[in-house]
Amino acid sequence: MLDIIIRLGIEDDIDKLEELYDELNDHLENSINYPGWKRGIYPIREDAVNGIKESALYVASINDRIVGSIILSHKPEPAYSDVIWQKELSYSNVFVIYTFVVHPKYFNQGIGKALIEFSNEHGMNNNVEALRLDVYEGNLPAIKLYEKLGFKYIDTVDLGLEHYGLKWFRVYEKLI
Repeated sequence: MLDIIIRLGIEDDIDKLEELYDELNDHLENSINYPGWKRGIYPIREDAVNGIKESALYVASINDRIVGSIILSHKPEPAYSDVIWQKELSYSNVFVIYTFVVHPKYFNQGIGKALIEFSNEHGMNNNVEALRLDVYEGNLPAIKLYEKLGFKYIDTVDLGLEHYGLKWFRVYEKLI
């Protein structure tokens, strides 16, 4: 069992997060790119900078090495306003999951599960009633993980990313 520590990201983490994003995107480019991410487009350093600035980015580390991260935001994608969720909630009571990444060397080792379980627990401790996210319809490993961890499929939406070849995104919600 890996000793995973999850904590709030800090400014000193930004270079390491950018490296993680680049290494992940390089891996995806050379294998099956389920999320459709591209180096230099998403995720990028600016995503880490903004997540840390908003105190919304959390890092998972093993032996002081950042092996994953997640952003828990109260800002929905514009397309979410057209979705009929399980429960009508103000976004101050919702964590929207963004930029959920795991280093490829740590795939299938429980990092993603630990980050989602942390999100659930952190939400409960902060009066958040639901976790929401979107996932590219072709990202089967992520979809499988979300469904296994109790997320309910709600709808499929267009996030306006068709110019990247990413038309349809499945939206999920987990009430907590």
